Amino acid sequence: MTTKINFNGQIHDELNISVLDHGFLFGDSVYEVVCTINNQPCFLEKHLCRLFASAKAISLDIPHDKQWFHEQLKATLQAANNTESYIRIIVTRGVGEVNIDPSTCHKPNIIIIVMETKEYPESCYEKGIHVALVSIKRNSRDALNPNVKTGNYLNNVLAKVESNKLGAQDAIMVNSSGHLTEGTTSNLFFVRDGHIFTPSLDCGLLSGITREMIIQLSKENGFRVEEGRWPGEELCEAEEIFLTGTIKKVMPVTHLDGRPVGSGKPGPVTLKLMRLYEFLLKG
Repeated sequence: MTTKINFNGQIHDELNISVLDHGFLFGDSVYEVVCTINNQPCFLEKHLCRLFASAKAISLDIPHDKQWFHEQLKATLQAANNTESYIRIIVTRGVGEVNIDPSTCHKPNIIIIVMETKEYPESCYEKGIHVALVSIKRNSRDALNPNVKTGNYLNNVLAKVESNKLGAQDAIMVNSSGHLTEGTTSNLFFVRDGHIFTPSLDCGLLSGITREMIIQLSKENGFRVEEGRWPGEELCEAEEIFLTGTIKKVMPVTHLDGRPVGSGKPGPVTLKLMRLYEFLLKG
């Protein structure tokens, strides 16, 4: 596997950055993860739009335009020469004093990591995964808005730690009001009576690009999709559950808190959306 790292426009095999970078010290950074199909970035413009929106939300000025990112990413993908690549784009506040004042940082750092794609095992899609409804609450929109994709992920890390202890492969979090939000790195959907439900953005969750595409695909193919607020217990009544994300794509969930979801196998709505999304990516 080949990994290449682009640091402010220069491509390296390995990279060391200053420990005084506020991205390292305080999680003061924004990022995006992009996958490739035929080694071409998927939905890159959407990801870059969200990257710039996240940066604006934390008053971080990115010193280049989107075209610069397109050019640097193309060069880095060519240098890595992988069959398919995982791409992580990071913009940090940059080097500054050892205090939280961002005004001491004068030059943001841009890091583009390109590495061989590590796909989830096929068994995850054939048999589904196990998730747990955890006690860790999703960050409040009034504190650190989850719709801003920052490098500060401790909330999600703690949820994953709890799900690991419970023997699950991922966690589902609720907000401070007890309403469903999302997984640790993915959006949440569930199915009842053939209809698709997903928490609304005002519950405090990331507006996932895959989530957006699945909602669009669902509506185009005759499914009723409802975005709303539901308590965590609502998942216990679900006939199907699935997660969506850039790397996960459409991931079926077949066990919740140790109990089968529906038949305990990926359901018909999930399977159809898995096929439709794969067709969209390869179309």
